[in-house]
Amino acid sequence: MSSRQTWPFNDPPNVAVIANRKIVSGTDWIAYVSHDLDDGAWQFYTADAEVAEGDAALVSLENIVRIDATVSQLADLPLGWHAWREKKDLPWKRAQMAKP
Repeated sequence: MSSRQTWPFNDPPNVAVIANRKIVSGTDWIAYVSHDLDDGAWQFYTADAEVAEGDAALVSLENIVRIDATVSQLADLPLGWHAWREKKDLPWKRAQMAKP
């Protein structure tokens, strides 16, 4: 993100988020994003159905935006909502997460 662009998120660029290691390493793309209702945490996942705890990495939100700038389109995703896409080049779909 260049210095000329305005940061689109309410959270600061250095806020810690959870991401699949494959996203961070550049070997896979972001298919699913959640903005948790209980703690406001952001989570970024691949399309893999199975996710092991060891697959998680803690990185900054700014790092995620550098990896995939399209997540900036989700900056206004409300708490308790999630977004997904079937392919990397398709638009994001959004919905409120089911309450437990």
